[in-house]
Amino acid sequence: MGNRSSSNTRKVLSIDFPFKLPADIPVWPQGDGFARGIIDLGDLQVSQVTSFNKIWTTFEGGPGNAGATFFEPASIPEGFSMLGCYAQPNNKHLFGWVLVAKSNLSSENNGALAKPVDYSLVWTSDSLDIKQDNTGYVWLPTPPDGYKAVGHVITTSPEKPSLDRIRCVRSDLTDQTERHSWIWGPGKSSSESSDGFSVYRTRPTNRKVKDPSVPVGTFLAQINGANNSTLSLPCLKNNKLDFSSMPNLPQVQALMKAYAPLMYLHPDEKYLPSSVNWYFSNGALLYTRGEESSKPVAIDPSGSNLPQGGENDGAYWIDLPQGETNKDRVIRGDLQSFQAYLHIKPMFGATFTDISTWIFYPFNGPSRARVVVNKSIPLGKIGEHVGDWEHVTLRISNFNGELKSVYFSQHSGGQWVDASELEFQPGKNKAVAYSSLNGHALYSKPGLILQGTNTIGIRNDTAKSDKFVDLGEGFEVVSGEYLGSAVTEPAWLNYRREWGPKISYKIEEELDKVEKALPANLRSGFEKFRHSLPSELFGEEGPTGPKLKSSWDEDER
Repeated sequence: MGNRSSSNTRKVLSIDFPFKLPADIPVWPQGDGFARGIIDLGDLQVSQVTSFNKIWTTFEGGPGNAGATFFEPASIPEGFSMLGCYAQPNNKHLFGWVLVAKSNLSSENNGALAKPVDYSLVWTSDSLDIKQDNTGYVWLPTPPDGYKAVGHVITTSPEKPSLDRIRCVRSDLTDQTERHSWIWGPGKSSSESSDGFSVYRTRPTNRKVKDPSVPVGTFLAQINGANNSTLSLPCLKNNKLDFSSMPNLPQVQALMKAYAPLMYLHPDEKYLPSSVNWYFSNGALLYTRGEESSKPVAIDPSGSNLPQGGENDGAYWIDLPQGETNKDRVIRGDLQSFQAYLHIKPMFGATFTDISTWIFYPFNGPSRARVVVNKSIPLGKIGEHVGDWEHVTLRISNFNGELKSVYFSQHSGGQWVDASELEFQPGKNKAVAYSSLNGHALYSKPGLILQGTNTIGIRNDTAKSDKFVDLGEGFEVVSGEYLGSAVTEPAWLNYRREWGPKISYKIEEELDKVEKALPANLRSGFEKFRHSLPSELFGEEGPTGPKLKSSWDEDER
């Protein structure tokens, strides 16, 4: 039998403390179906449950070798049924959810839900020599014909669960999923569990704004390398998808008032954000390919004379005003004029709202590298470009309006951070974001984030300062297709070319200068590092605007 850990001597775990936002969720303005607790997917109604009963805990294995805990949903609304259990690593505060469901059809022959006809045992910890509070059993429901299981049942008994304990979902109400992140396995890493048992979070395979896929919040349990049906454990599908569960404009404004982050700029930051209107009003110019030597066109403060539509074909680009004095003034931005620009989009079959909050900087400053601890060197012009768009995205549950996670854009990628891992302003549900020095990548914590090795890399320095902006002050909602005529997109949003010129300087010469300045014992390491630099640093090239980013009409990557 496995090694048992006494419940009265075990150490206290992070998961023992459920996470709660610092402040109460406000009462939202009236609307249609947003924050009503139940969302209609067509033949199926679903509700999001965040209360759980603990079933089984293991005290080792998984991320950080911290173990994991398995739960079943509690306080299920009357008439609704469990679709599966929930699991989470022990090294984080309990902060999760699963969907429970109710059929809109009363017929037992074609209802949206059905009892399983049996169970199969996926795995048991009975013979595993690990610290655990009991023996765990992971069961997969056997669905009747025409139905699919979307979750597992966890027990501490070798007897099969009751057939009344869970429901399977009619096949046409389900959609495809993929593995997303590792929750637990007996080893310390997912690779160590390659020949054994593993538990994963899943996510819908299709994650564009109009895709109907709806995550259930349950987990995928499998014997790695085995040929079993759990590899395709599906999610739900919103066959109705009328977007009635999305927030209206007053509700969006209330969500920003409740959750908009405070963004700190680094104390040494010289290249501040501004509004787009300020940038245009202070001399930004539109250039046309083939006419560079002729007089460029001054851009209207609203951007109304910018080319609309088309492709990023290099035919036009925006540049700083002429004259060194004007250029120097504009590249430094203007905090007084700053405003954030919001794109409101449905996600996961309109069960979540993503509020993408876009931030504009007239200029992106040069990069710096760390070559040894506490020693940095400038990288010349590497990293500089005119025009810089960054964003943070708030992911909000449409069941109750609760903030679930925040995405921080970081150069050509970014990172989702669960609400339970965020830094909040004291007593508020407003997260703190940190903009990195010169490059403006966004992070959830202050300090140094290094792109590269432990010895040499591109510096991303963040810290609190007296330079900050509240992204919820003076924002403008610039796009939200489902909102219809309530939102008018500004002309600059549909400018599909670059917001800065493409200037090819001799990158090798810049890097050679840096390498020559290094001590001899660091040059070989720098040679390897220079070949790993991201392409965005190789030249001065303005970015495209928000609407051309891949995340505009799909999930953040």
